[in-house]
Amino acid sequence: MSKTTKYAPEVADLMQKNADKSARARRLRTARKVLFAVIAVVVMVVVAFPIVWVVTGAFKGYKEIWDIPPHWWPKNFTWDNFKTVFKVDRQTNFGMTLLSTGAVALMATAGSLFVNTLAAYVFARIEFPFKKVLWALYLFPMFVPGITILLTSLKVVNSLGLVDSIWVLVVPGLASAYQTFFFRQFFLGVPASYEEAAELDGCNKLQIFFKIFLPMSATPLVIQGVNIFLAHWNSYMWPALTVTGNTNLMQVMQVIASFRTRYAGNYGVVIAASLISMTVPTLIFIFAQKKIVQGIALSGIK
Repeated sequence: MSKTTKYAPEVADLMQKNADKSARARRLRTARKVLFAVIAVVVMVVVAFPIVWVVTGAFKGYKEIWDIPPHWWPKNFTWDNFKTVFKVDRQTNFGMTLLSTGAVALMATAGSLFVNTLAAYVFARIEFPFKKVLWALYLFPMFVPGITILLTSLKVVNSLGLVDSIWVLVVPGLASAYQTFFFRQFFLGVPASYEEAAELDGCNKLQIFFKIFLPMSATPLVIQGVNIFLAHWNSYMWPALTVTGNTNLMQVMQVIASFRTRYAGNYGVVIAASLISMTVPTLIFIFAQKKIVQGIALSGIK
């Protein structure tokens, strides 16, 4: 009997076991893919439901929104809710509100990015006495909930005469320990050879910052810029407490909240205003999604 014949049963059993393992692995991968697909569909439905409801509800009449059973598509398509939203009176001017909110968000974004990237560059690339101690003190506010210093912050801006001005919406949020930390981690990863080459060319520290570090920071600038802009666009509590007598400076979320009381029996107005306020964040995500994804990956790496 040859060795091949002698070991043939053992080889066949081994091949069968390997085939069974491969089949089980394929079934497991298929089951996993199906499970992930089901979870993705459920999440998509949960996320899409309120968006679709807002989009269709904005074009329904005030009675149709409360129909039982509810229906998705408007029976009587109407623009009345949007006309009411943009109606100008002594209490609200929604068009001006959109402009003022956008202006505040843009100013805050530009100022915050400048302040925090410059601070991050100093802590990352410049040596000075007590640097570690100052860095620890700078990071301390990250661990203090903002709500705990709300009353103190209100007292400060009131004593400075900033209430009911555009500066009360912009200046208090310019410096951010988290954003400085984020940019510092990115700047620490920039090769020192770039900085040394610039110094040989006669650049000072400020020129190095503007000519080398800022141009290399496009992705973190976009991800943090989007976060800052949306935080100000969606802000409600701070504007509601600091802008009470200047209707031209009222922010989007303030006005929408006032609509809930003013048009309590016509919820379509609130839905229409909410739909309009959603367009800006949606457009930002559409145009900046590539940089946003890169920034999320960068934050995970750093």
